[in-house]
Amino acid sequence: MRPEEETPYPAPAYAWYVVAVLTLFYVLSFIDRQILALLVEPIRRDLGIGDTRMSLLMGTSFALFYTFFGILIGRLADTSSRRGLIAGGLAVWSLFTAACGAVSSFALMLLMRMGVGVGEASLSPAAYSLICDYFPQRRRATALGVYSTGIYVGAGLAFILGGAVVGAVSAAGTAGWTSLPFIGALRPWQMIFFIVGLPGLVLTALAATVREPERRGARYLIAGDGSRRVERVPPREVALYLRGNGATLLCHNAGVALTALAGYAVTAWTPTFLIRVHGWSAARAGVVFGVVVMIAGAAGVVAGGRFADGMAARGRRDAELRVALFTSIAWLPFGILFPLVPSATLAIALLVPTIFFSSAVWGVAPAAIQRMMPNTMRAQASAIFLFVVNLIGLGLGPTAVALATDRLFHDDRAVGLSLAIVGALAYAGAIALLAAGLRPYARSLDRRDAWTAAGAISAGTPYRS
Repeated sequence: MRPEEETPYPAPAYAWYVVAVLTLFYVLSFIDRQILALLVEPIRRDLGIGDTRMSLLMGTSFALFYTFFGILIGRLADTSSRRGLIAGGLAVWSLFTAACGAVSSFALMLLMRMGVGVGEASLSPAAYSLICDYFPQRRRATALGVYSTGIYVGAGLAFILGGAVVGAVSAAGTAGWTSLPFIGALRPWQMIFFIVGLPGLVLTALAATVREPERRGARYLIAGDGSRRVERVPPREVALYLRGNGATLLCHNAGVALTALAGYAVTAWTPTFLIRVHGWSAARAGVVFGVVVMIAGAAGVVAGGRFADGMAARGRRDAELRVALFTSIAWLPFGILFPLVPSATLAIALLVPTIFFSSAVWGVAPAAIQRMMPNTMRAQASAIFLFVVNLIGLGLGPTAVALATDRLFHDDRAVGLSLAIVGALAYAGAIALLAAGLRPYARSLDRRDAWTAAGAISAGTPYRS
């Protein structure tokens, strides 16, 4: 096995092109994932469901299948074609997103959202692994931060597009209904799923322009004809290595998952909060919130990555986790206050730093995983990270707010108070976990360096934090 730095990295211009393509795919995934947040009221009305069932569509149904299939796909991504997995996943989630527009019952919508989750499970584990093989360590947090802007650009565009379409069809009234062959008349919200889902099928062709880079630090098997393939690390070795980094993974994954819980709650329910509490139209709430998410979120995630790379260059080994901790502390006053203030203008002003600080973690958190794991375990560790983050964050965040509103306050207009309570509790736990993870993370970096230097894991060696 050759040390990571012996093989030259791909040309920077092409490496950034790959990041741009992967970011575009991430944008599409978050448009498809988040579009429901703006369509709460029409879907609730037409499917005859309440906030709790709506939250299952927005979060739990997607998260369960995204997380469980992500672990299986992550293992494939450590040895097989990462671009092939990404292209296949993009086609699957785009088809299921479009299919959401053809259903008219809660059960079928739930099934389609599960399919979206299965398709999207292929993207980030493979993308994280690709990006880390295209960039040296000193630039990875920034590159992963740029990729993670897809979260906020995609979510922002979902709200802006959804708001514009909802406004247009509302003005048109019943004339806004559309009829498609073999499907029939569609309600306005159903048509939106076709608009956001179908373009992904066309863009799968871009995956062919992404070359598979050298897997740095990987072990290879050489065939008689001189060809080679990546050696699959046995599950027992992976389990040993993960167990040896258990304290780091617990603090990192669970801490980031709690920030995601608050973040998904804010993303899912803020448009509804603006509609119910401040009397905004769905179109206005979508466009304004979408702009805030797109600009503040993208700025925050890139700033977090650049800050971490700068700290690391100055000798701070735990830079990634420390940035996640600092930005989580900074989130608290803004995230708690924005849903409680009486003015919509002030609420939007407070949302800007809320989104900025919540987004900063999404460049540094995956960078920390990539840095502490050997190459042939990166995608699997990323899949486990995304499993925890999405099961807790996406699976519980929207539902926690819905349950508080439905069961605790029994008042739809109390959604702002529910947002404040859920956010405060989630971030308090995140801060405690991230602070506790700083020392274990440093030990995990030492362990990874030792593994790279040795070239292999000894299956009989116990690893402990």
